[in-house]
Amino acid sequence: MTVPTNVEMIDPIFCVSDLDRSVRYYTQVLGFDAADWNTGDFTAVTLGGHGVYLAENMQGQPGAWIWIGVGDVRALHDLYVSRGARIRLPPTSYPWALELQVEDPDGNVLRFGSDPDD
Repeated sequence: MTVPTNVEMIDPIFCVSDLDRSVRYYTQVLGFDAADWNTGDFTAVTLGGHGVYLAENMQGQPGAWIWIGVGDVRALHDLYVSRGARIRLPPTSYPWALELQVEDPDGNVLRFGSDPDD
């Protein structure tokens, strides 16, 4: 089936309890870039040109999960450990990917994946 328009992007929205704390975590620990706009309860962060919206106490519940495909999970893991990221699952090889799971301060999970080990 096709849709009658183009799809420009699909970006997740994470519910967070403290927007400023979340922006600091995503930028200082995970290496995302902050958007140049912030309404006080809604903003975005980007990594490699791809975004995640952050909504303070609205638009869902904390504890959501997203998948992010990357080139080298192990390098990302080393960086995140050195910055004190909340590692939920260190690099683990599955048939679909070498996967790293990181939590934000509200329990939202970012699943980073690169090519699985042979």
